Amino acid sequence: MRIQTRFFALLLLSCALPVQAGDGRVLSYARPDAAAMSGTAIEQAVALYRAAVARDDIRGAVLFAARHGKIVLHEAVGWRHLGYRLPMEKDTLFRMASNTKPVVATAALILVEEGKLGLEERVSKYFESFQNAKSRAITLYQLLTHTSGFRIRPILYPFEAKDGPPTLRAAVDKFGREGPEAEPGATYSYSNAGFNTAGALIEHAAGMPLEEFLKSRIYAPLGMTDTSNREDAAKLQRMATVYRGSRGADGRITFKAEYTPGDPPDFPVVRASGGMISTALDYAKFLQMYLDGGHYGGARILSAESIKKATSLLVKQGQGPKSPWYGLGWAVAESGVYSHGGSDGTMAWVDPARDLLVLAFTQSPGGKNPSAQFLELVQAACLER
Repeated sequence: MRIQTRFFALLLLSCALPVQAGDGRVLSYARPDAAAMSGTAIEQAVALYRAAVARDDIRGAVLFAARHGKIVLHEAVGWRHLGYRLPMEKDTLFRMASNTKPVVATAALILVEEGKLGLEERVSKYFESFQNAKSRAITLYQLLTHTSGFRIRPILYPFEAKDGPPTLRAAVDKFGREGPEAEPGATYSYSNAGFNTAGALIEHAAGMPLEEFLKSRIYAPLGMTDTSNREDAAKLQRMATVYRGSRGADGRITFKAEYTPGDPPDFPVVRASGGMISTALDYAKFLQMYLDGGHYGGARILSAESIKKATSLLVKQGQGPKSPWYGLGWAVAESGVYSHGGSDGTMAWVDPARDLLVLAFTQSPGGKNPSAQFLELVQAACLER
């Protein structure tokens, strides 16, 4: 059944400045009771991860929670590199993988608010490669909700010498020429190609590389000083090794180092579907901005209308009655909690009803990550709303 694309009016800021004044809260550290939370319950949540590390279900984690703008949990457990006995630290840098997507969706919405892009505009308006029968109807809204019809893998095509220097736009032009496998707007299917196309649109509309736009319009205003979209040679010693877990017939997990800081990058270009590098505290600032309606401290990133749109129940991810929903760059539950994860082990949630944000960052994909139980325990630690 065709997904009906809903039209939501956005506040268009025709004269928007890169950063507008705001009155959002700034995260600060406090005891759990100052945020009406049980310290004992939070410790029980942390104990889940200590036990997981002890069993070698995961190699390490950084855990974070903030309520009412107060950081009540920021703790590191386990190892960022087991072989060298390097402990996980609070400021460890993580490969965020698909936790990049909410940030890229935010960048697109900034340009929508400024009238430089439109959610219902077709990609073919800007890219000749999409001006064919298969790709012509794809819109930015469909890219951000995973309903474009793209089923293209891998994330980026291999580049050949005849293609010239690798760029995000060159990869996206290939997507457009190949076209979607499903009718645009008809079905949900998680699509890295779709988000990379959104990234190329951002570059086109902003007139600058994606990483430059993200830094100037999101990272810098929010004070995300440790966040980037490629490795920083000066900070490699703070990055965690990614250990990929696999289960044997006996159910035991064996980990193998899949990425060690300093390895060559996975892709030759900065992409929009993944590739972000960040810390728990930096990403929490981004979440707090969402929780506070688009502003953090003195910086406004988005309007409250855009925040509401991005975190609404827009499209079903499946056909069943209990299937989760997706907004614009966010997985959204009917409870109002919105979240996203990354394939290298990062997970982040925002719970507006409790004025709560929660993060559980690991680099142990394939392990036994107690993230769902951890979230439940942190939510249960809230003594009142």
